[in-house]
Amino acid sequence: MSAFHIPQGLIEQLRTARQVAVLTGAGISAESGVPTFRDAQTGLWAQYDPQELATRRAFQQNPQLVWAWYAWRRGLVAQAVPNPGHHALVTLERFTPHFTLITQNVDGLHAQAGSQNVIELHGNIKRIKCFDHDHPVDHWEEETDVQPYCPVCGSALRPDVVWFGESLPAVALHTAVNAARTCDIFLSIGTSALVQPAASLPIEAHQRRITVVEINPHPTPLTPYATYVLPGPAGEILPALVAQVTQ
Repeated sequence: MSAFHIPQGLIEQLRTARQVAVLTGAGISAESGVPTFRDAQTGLWAQYDPQELATRRAFQQNPQLVWAWYAWRRGLVAQAVPNPGHHALVTLERFTPHFTLITQNVDGLHAQAGSQNVIELHGNIKRIKCFDHDHPVDHWEEETDVQPYCPVCGSALRPDVVWFGESLPAVALHTAVNAARTCDIFLSIGTSALVQPAASLPIEAHQRRITVVEINPHPTPLTPYATYVLPGPAGEILPALVAQVTQ
């Protein structure tokens, strides 16, 4: 039996929902050992502010430095595996007729767990693209001390993530907004509810009187608007919730 209370009304709503939208943030990845973006840097990187590395300007000024930092982060992500929260969402997707999983995370753990309909709002750190023309590149040398270049056009390669000052992928954002506006129930999981425009998605649902569920160890700006608040780690709450929904 779980140590926290899951409202029966929420269980019944999820059992009968035709369309479910989910937004996940850094919290669910942190439970797999992936440091959150704003965690303190360690070792060599302790002297740098992450927000000063994740920009086009930083890359233009010192592409090798930015490439090395992302190579280090890819190494951390490569060691992570999906946790019970990720796997519970896979089960919920199989149970739900129309399920949209929107994530702010760039680690690819949802797809690794088996989720099918994943919208990566901020890109994926495991993918690489050309800096000048944005076309994807499938193969590159993964070395922290060597800046690779595009084999097609010669441009420097960069991670396929959204940097500060860049727009989110238009199709991904449009699909996410539509899911938030048309779902029967919206789950916000492990996100600070601070980073826009992702933070506006559960508010879009709330404004349309859609049931909003927040799963997070700590209160956030979304908490006052949530229909149900389940305080705690996603890796514990989600398996317990999904088990009751699908039994």
